[in-house]
Amino acid sequence: MTHMLDQSSSKVYSKAMNKLSIEKRAQILGMMVEGVSIRAITRMTGASKNTVAKLLADAGNACLDYQDRTLQNLSCKRIQADEIWSFVYSKQKNVPEEKRGQFGYGDVWTWTAIDADTKLIVSWHLGTRDGAAAYRFMTDLAARLANRVQLTTDGHHAYLSAVDAAFDREIDYAMLVKQYGTAPKAEKRYSPPICLGAERQEIRGLPDPEHISTSYVERQNLSMRMGMRRFTRLTNAFSKKLENHMYALSIYFMHYNFVRIHQTLRVPPAMAAGVTDTLWSLQDIVRIVDEWEAKQ
Repeated sequence: MTHMLDQSSSKVYSKAMNKLSIEKRAQILGMMVEGVSIRAITRMTGASKNTVAKLLADAGNACLDYQDRTLQNLSCKRIQADEIWSFVYSKQKNVPEEKRGQFGYGDVWTWTAIDADTKLIVSWHLGTRDGAAAYRFMTDLAARLANRVQLTTDGHHAYLSAVDAAFDREIDYAMLVKQYGTAPKAEKRYSPPICLGAERQEIRGLPDPEHISTSYVERQNLSMRMGMRRFTRLTNAFSKKLENHMYALSIYFMHYNFVRIHQTLRVPPAMAAGVTDTLWSLQDIVRIVDEWEAKQ
């Protein structure tokens, strides 16, 4: 939640939006978190494209605000962090000369931190993949935790200084460094690299070797690619605007944390983490949006 967009970018509901019932808006949000495109939503629901786009913006800002306020003082024990690639506007190599170097055109990275026990997405950040982004991400993560934790990341060097700065060495930190290669007969363009091995490196404190793992956060990366068409590789469904990419992430994580029942836990992650004692529905997210809109 460390890349909060300007709330003025979210316009007031139009008359068409006011006519939509809570049930209809919940249906639209449900389609968004299941990876349905805006154009497909308009065809399936009859709502106009502008109405759906306004709901995307308002719900995105409302979910950002709610999670930023609610995910605080968390009693997590083991955190796994990773970053996942996507792109906005165009692939990096196709960005026009006049837009190169501007964030929001080409490669963008989503940094995520998941609680290994409750599967709660504790913090996330949309940005570049450099040291400054790592610092903002880790600083936000540290501010949400109530106690010392064991943290595992991949071997990205930007984490080293960022973790030290954010946690002031009050952490049990380890890296899981994986070596990748290409399958001998694989079609290189479409086949992902294969993992040849992994090395556990203890960086700070006394991390438990049994829990030096990034399996949960890497599985979450797969869930993101499956749940948001904007993250699908080799597709024309990518985000054309950075703001819409951010809104889609915000709504996705809100639904994942508070509404979607985890198959293993049998409750949403927010309930498992003690953030809420209520089983949410998509209509509850709509009410959060209405409350946020009333304050504007």
